[in-house]
Amino acid sequence: MATPIDQRYATNPAQIPGMTTQDLRDTYLIPDVFVPGEIRLTYTHHDRIVLGGAAPGGSPLELAGYPEIRSDYFLEHRELGIVNVGGTGTVIADGEVYTLVNGACLYLGRGIRSVVFAGDGALFYLFSAPAHTAYPAALVSPGEGTVRELGDQVTSNRRTLNQYIHENGVKSCQIVMGVTQLHAGSMWNTMPAHTHDRRTECYLYFDVPEEARVIHLLGEREETRHLVVADRQAIISPSWSLHSGVGTSAYSFVWAMAGENQAFDDMDAAPVTDLK
Repeated sequence: MATPIDQRYATNPAQIPGMTTQDLRDTYLIPDVFVPGEIRLTYTHHDRIVLGGAAPGGSPLELAGYPEIRSDYFLEHRELGIVNVGGTGTVIADGEVYTLVNGACLYLGRGIRSVVFAGDGALFYLFSAPAHTAYPAALVSPGEGTVRELGDQVTSNRRTLNQYIHENGVKSCQIVMGVTQLHAGSMWNTMPAHTHDRRTECYLYFDVPEEARVIHLLGEREETRHLVVADRQAIISPSWSLHSGVGTSAYSFVWAMAGENQAFDDMDAAPVTDLK
C-alpha cells in the first residue's frame, strides 16, 4: 500500500512574523525525502506541486495513483521530472528502460501509465506539476544539458549550473529543473537573493557532508527567516518568498520550478542591503 501524500497548504507573507522555528520547519521543510524501500511524496498547494523521493533499495517501487490527486494513475494529468542523487538506477516507463547515473535527469510526460524505480543505492528525487498536454520522455546525463558557470570565488559563490528541463532544453508544460554544484571553497547558492513572483521553486539539498548544514533564507526582504537544512532535505519556496542559502561547506542542490512561465532568468533581485 502506498504511503499517503503529505499535504502542505498554501501560505502568505502575513503569516511569517508569527511563525516559530518549528512552524517554519513544519510548513516549508521536507526532512525525510528518501526512506529506504518507499516512495514518499508531499503535495504543496503552491502551484499544486508534488515532490518527494523514491529509494528502491533491493526491490523495485512502482509510482501508483493516489487518492489525494484524484487520478487513476499518477501521470494521468501530470508531468514528472526525476533527478538521481544516489547510485546508478533505472526508471521503467511504460516498458521503456532509462538508466540514470548520479546527477542524471529524466522527464516523463502526461499519459504514461506505469513508472517503476529500481536500483540498490539509487535515490530518485521527484518533482511533478499539472500538465495540459503530453511531451516526449527525455533523458539527460550530467553535462549534456545547458551548462552555465556562475559566480566568483571572491564572493564564495562559484558554481556550475546544469539546466535540464527548460524552455531551450527538454520540453515540458510547466516544469523547469536542473542541478547546481558549488565549487570547493564556495558556500552561497545565489546572491543576491531573489523571488520568482510567477512560480514556486523547490530545492533539494544534497552532497552536504554529515557534519555540515545549509542555512536557507526565506520570507520577504524586510521580514526574513531561515531554516537549517541537512543532507537530502527539501525546501518549498512560495512565489512571494525570497530564497538564497549558505552552507558550512560546498554542496549541491536540485532546483525545480512550476508556475506562470519557464524563463529561467525571470526573477526579482533582493539586494543584500535591502534584507532585514
